[in-house]
Amino acid sequence: MRNSTWQKSSFSGSNADCVEVRADAGVIELRESDEGDVIVRTTARNFAAFLQGTQAGEFDHLVTTTA
Repeated sequence: MRNSTWQKSSFSGSNADCVEVRADAGVIELRESDEGDVIVRTTARNFAAFLQGTQAGEFDHLVTTTA
C-alpha cells in the first residue's frame, strides 16, 4: 500500500492544510497533509457512503463559516 500516491482535492489550491486520500486493494486511507503520520483507514464502501453524505449536506452543521 505504501506505493500508492496521495491525492488532494483541487479545491485545496496551493495550501498545505488539506486532506489527502489514496486507495489500494479496497482500502481507503486519509490524512491531513500537515499531519502526515496520522492516517485514517476505511473501506471503499464506507468512504463512498461518506462522500454521498457529504454531497447531500449531512455534515454541513459541523462546519462553521464566516461571512
